[in-house]
Amino acid sequence: MKPRLVFMGTPEFGVPTLRHLHAQGFPITAVVTRPDKPRGRGYTETPSPVKQAALALNLPVLQPESVNTAEALASLSAATPDVIVVAAFGQILKPPVLALPRWG
Repeated sequence: MKPRLVFMGTPEFGVPTLRHLHAQGFPITAVVTRPDKPRGRGYTETPSPVKQAALALNLPVLQPESVNTAEALASLSAATPDVIVVAAFGQILKPPVLALPRWG
């Protein structure tokens, strides 16, 4: 049985890792990425590359302003991760977040 994963990442750098984990059949219970940002001339809300990949793979996406808030911790806890995989996420993970996964 493969461990349940929560994946954290934002830029294009994290997309290959997310896709590989999904292709290998790991149950990804949540993908955490930064909130959409306005970009370009029209300041159009643009999702991160990791969010775009997660949606294409039909994975649930969480976009907290800070992953260390009580609300974000509750959402992460509800995802029941065995492991959290981080690839270029862009936030410092404080001890409460690091203590959530069963295996690290």
